[in-house]
Amino acid sequence: MAKRKNNSKKTNGLASLWSFIAWLTGVLVSLAVGFGMIGSVLTVPYIPNVISVVAGWIVVILTILGVLLALIDKMSK
Repeated sequence: MAKRKNNSKKTNGLASLWSFIAWLTGVLVSLAVGFGMIGSVLTVPYIPNVISVVAGWIVVILTILGVLLALIDKMSK
């Protein structure tokens, strides 16, 4: 019988670093946009300010939740 190859991809150090940099950039941009919407610096035309603030809080909370879940997932492996 022929042996099957293991098809799971193993990432090297550079690919892992690149993946982390891209992830961190996404987190920082999400937080910047969320806090900008909360502080009424960023507004969406034709949308009431209250909705923009609520959307900003949703972005911030979900970003922090995503970071916490990623850390928990990383620690469990």
